Amino acid sequence: MRKTCLLKFLVVDVPSAYNVILGRPTLNTFQAVVSTYHMKINFPTPGGVGEVQGDPLQSRKCYVEAIRKGQKRNVDDASDQVPPSKKGKTPEGENTEETETPAKVQPAEELLNIEIIPENPDKTTRIGSHLGEEAKKEITLCLQRNADIFAWTPQDLEGIDPQIITHHLNIDPSYKRVK
Repeated sequence: MRKTCLLKFLVVDVPSAYNVILGRPTLNTFQAVVSTYHMKINFPTPGGVGEVQGDPLQSRKCYVEAIRKGQKRNVDDASDQVPPSKKGKTPEGENTEETETPAKVQPAEELLNIEIIPENPDKTTRIGSHLGEEAKKEITLCLQRNADIFAWTPQDLEGIDPQIITHHLNIDPSYKRVK
């Protein structure tokens, strides 16, 4: 089964455990139903229901590789050991080979809270603790000089069209309402 829709998409060159990320607008365009547990996407087509089936083993390999790459970038990580996972079955009942389970992802460094508005200690953000003193000072000053562009509450979002920031349910008007 096939379905073709014209979509706008963004290509980015960043490390990721995913080959593609489909957002809600795309899923809504396809009227898709997603099941992360079953690793499936179902969508209506003129000839019936189309289905995209994920591959659990490939998914696990991509995830492990993404974690490995993340660990290589983390210079403070003293241990590169990854505990093995237990053998199990995929949702389709297939046996999985013993694979490595990635260690939990940790921040590369601790972060420092800095006050953006010194008169208001609740208005803070965080910066890296491993920055040099001069860099910390410059970043803090830059953030404080530009404190007026931070939106701390929805009321601070003046001048933004409500159509952009208002949530709408994507409901087919031909369906009967149910309470």
